[in-house]
Amino acid sequence: MPVASGSPSTYKLSFDSAREAHWHAVKPTETPRNPRFSSGPCSKRPGWNAAGLELDALGRSHRSALGKVILRSACERTAKMLGLPEGYRVGIVPASDTGAFEMAMWSLLGERPVDVFYWESFGKGWKADIEQQLKLDNARFFEAPYGQLPDLSQADPDHDIVFTWNGTTSGVRVPDGDWISPDRGGLTLCDATSAVFAQDLPWERLDVVTYSWQKVLGGEAAHGVLILSPRAVARLERYSPPWPMPKIFRLTKNGALNEGIFKGATINTPSMLCVADYHDALDWVESLGGVPAARSRCDANLAVIERFVDDTPWIDFLATTPAIRSNTSVCLSVDLPAEGVKAMVALLAEEGVALDIGAYRDAPPGLRIWCGATVEAADLEALMPWLGWAYETIKESH
Repeated sequence: MPVASGSPSTYKLSFDSAREAHWHAVKPTETPRNPRFSSGPCSKRPGWNAAGLELDALGRSHRSALGKVILRSACERTAKMLGLPEGYRVGIVPASDTGAFEMAMWSLLGERPVDVFYWESFGKGWKADIEQQLKLDNARFFEAPYGQLPDLSQADPDHDIVFTWNGTTSGVRVPDGDWISPDRGGLTLCDATSAVFAQDLPWERLDVVTYSWQKVLGGEAAHGVLILSPRAVARLERYSPPWPMPKIFRLTKNGALNEGIFKGATINTPSMLCVADYHDALDWVESLGGVPAARSRCDANLAVIERFVDDTPWIDFLATTPAIRSNTSVCLSVDLPAEGVKAMVALLAEEGVALDIGAYRDAPPGLRIWCGATVEAADLEALMPWLGWAYETIKESH
């Protein structure tokens, strides 16, 4: 399959001079079998084939008996595989992780003061919604630059807490949940889209968790998963926010939780093709040995890059502290000017060995390599020499 380079015309001169400098660097001969290292949508699982999907529900109503069984099964399988505590509910909602988290904020916040912790683009977006859209006047904001965490000990257990578990655009994750009080009065709202199935989450300390199956599972995009604790359900049933609530955000009916959402009766029409793909991804995780095995694959993938960084002076992790380093969205800084990093990314794409590995647009210039469970460690091993070749090639051209 031909690979589009996507390199902007402004880098044509960099490429021309880079080609002339190839003799200065040894070009690798082994290439990754799968060059897809995008941080979302992420690579499909190894061996994925559309022909293997169960497609009996296509062309049928999602509210048919079959459609409801398939949707409810997706919720129940998720709860079982993640080991959710008794009483936690799983629902499929519109608009990916963004839709799920917006739904949670708009439905639950406002009863108590809220502490917002953010250190990358998506957390900053939740902060902006709380400040500019919901306009809560009892919110506190705790920020850290890319590559670092804010002081989580500042969390007030009587406040609601909003945070991202794994910062996809910064490569920084929360190391544990010890900073969250088990006796808290407020709710914890956790955006965990690139952490679920990849990192150990303390479910008993999390009241709302959202994710999109297009991340660690490599599923198709557009749908979000919303997980609610009994404490979050109690909040929904006793508290009505003062602002208008769009239909796709409404989790209650006549003051009670709309239980149908968590039993396969979705708010709007889902793609049953995407749901079939989700079941396929869950089958694959089960075949590995469950969530612990998926986490181990992520850790092994991160270890490949850690070994390379340890041996290479011109590259480092954006998260320099190992304990907060993501094992999925691995963000790296490179000893090149911004235009050189872009040229390096484009050169690797042109060679067909690494697609979509540039840093997020709001993040510092660098590389972002997805290391989720659907990525093979062997492909990362093959990629590392190419990073060295591309760096030396671009460096020679500047």
